[in-house]
Amino acid sequence: MDEILDKYNIINHLNVSRETCLDFERYISMIQEKNHEINIISKKTSKNNIIRDRHIIDSAQIVDFIDLNTNTTCDLGAGAGFPGIVLAIMIKNLNKKMKIKLFEKSYHKSVFLEEVSEKLNLNTEVLQKDIFEIKKLKSENIISRAFKPLPIILKLVHENFNHYENLILFMGKSGKKILKDVLQEWEFDYREKKSLTNEDSFLIKIKNIRKKIN
Repeated sequence: MDEILDKYNIINHLNVSRETCLDFERYISMIQEKNHEINIISKKTSKNNIIRDRHIIDSAQIVDFIDLNTNTTCDLGAGAGFPGIVLAIMIKNLNKKMKIKLFEKSYHKSVFLEEVSEKLNLNTEVLQKDIFEIKKLKSENIISRAFKPLPIILKLVHENFNHYENLILFMGKSGKKILKDVLQEWEFDYREKKSLTNEDSFLIKIKNIRKKIN
């Protein structure tokens, strides 16, 4: 067990408990088991150490940008549960009451998210819906990882959410250029945080999205 805990050393500053790490490992096992039936994640990234580093630890760092005393967080295009399930596991073990709403269009992935939530006793709500077709949404936090390009997400949040406080996204290698390009069309306040898992990547926390008036 100590060897497993050592794997999570990089996120020790995030108050990651032994119980949280155990839940992460249970979650990894569930992903691998389900991956034999359907393609939950890429087969190339389904080994323990790769899931742990590329998906679990990468997703966990989002907690730095979340106000844990807020009521709701929406994960857009939750997929296999990155980052929504990872955040829900951390919240459970920090004894916080925030609900994570997992929007996932795929029936099979939605069923998987339900199974994980039940087995790990997580405070989630799985919504098997196309997020683009739902209007008047409200959530203090909106999160997304590897869902849609930044311009599409900005437009979605601007048009479909009546209320939100923070939009938190994972930006990859070309993130700086993408950010520069979208600022030609959109205005917003933002803060960046360097990724713990990839030196070319960063997280961005966005507030007050406004369309630029030409």
